[in-house]
Amino acid sequence: MVRLLLIRHGATAWTAEGRFQGQTDVPLSPHGQRQVAALAQRLTTEKFDLLYTSDLLRAWETAQAIAALQACVVQPEPRLREIAFGDWEGLTYAEIQQRDASALAAWEGDPCYHAAPGGETLSQMLIRVRAAYDSLVAIPQDMTVGVVAHGGALQLLLCCALGVAPQAYWQFALAPASLSELCVYAQGARLMSLNDTHHLQRSTHSTNLPRL
Repeated sequence: MVRLLLIRHGATAWTAEGRFQGQTDVPLSPHGQRQVAALAQRLTTEKFDLLYTSDLLRAWETAQAIAALQACVVQPEPRLREIAFGDWEGLTYAEIQQRDASALAAWEGDPCYHAAPGGETLSQMLIRVRAAYDSLVAIPQDMTVGVVAHGGALQLLLCCALGVAPQAYWQFALAPASLSELCVYAQGARLMSLNDTHHLQRSTHSTNLPRL
């Protein structure tokens, strides 16, 4: 059995402003840093055999904070990057709707085959996330593996693990600095917990804005 601890990165300034982040390399905000500190402290009760992260800064900073309290090395995994939103990155939903309403409607109607201008489709993202997931669960059995990534990447990873259609990715709510757990057996994966933010309640307030 491979135990995957799925960790969404902490909040950024763009999270608070509701901006599409995509693959723009936005760092954690001070609020996000506080979230990550609380998360890292919560995870001292765990022992990671491996710790993988998206190579984007907000995920990398989150993983480094966790690793600082663990005896493990952070390993970058670019396939866990957020979906590329192209020309929409840095914009709010209202700004996109005003500037590019038809493309936005097409993407919302079928994100698997429509992308933001200069971005990638959900189907294209699924290929790399599925490859990353297959690599993670191919490691030796009876290991606990930390996976630090983005809302969209983790939602698709859950779809891959649980055999859910990728179009249903949005049904998995994952707040910044949240913790979820998957146990992967030869017969399939079992979701043990989803979107746990209890570690944030004392030191900071969790934010659950929908932008990726």
